[in-house]
Amino acid sequence: MSKISVIARQLKREKMVAQYAERRAKLKEEGNYEALDKLPRNASPVRLRNRCKLTGRPRAYIRHFGLCRNQFRDLASMGKIPGVTKSSW
Repeated sequence: MSKISVIARQLKREKMVAQYAERRAKLKEEGNYEALDKLPRNASPVRLRNRCKLTGRPRAYIRHFGLCRNQFRDLASMGKIPGVTKSSW
């Protein structure tokens, strides 16, 4: 499990990206890069990282489910993810 501070930092960045999204788009469209430079760094969507919704793990993230592989496997084995079954042939 990730540190709580790392997860909180990610949430703070997500809020800031949403807050500045319109302003960034407008400045980019105008080509005003000097004003774009003056926006906060965390307002850039490039600084976001996909993280597991349960543990905050940044690696092995399955985008469709929003989970890391470990949590996906556990929940799928318990039958808690609808439509996912263990493969056998």
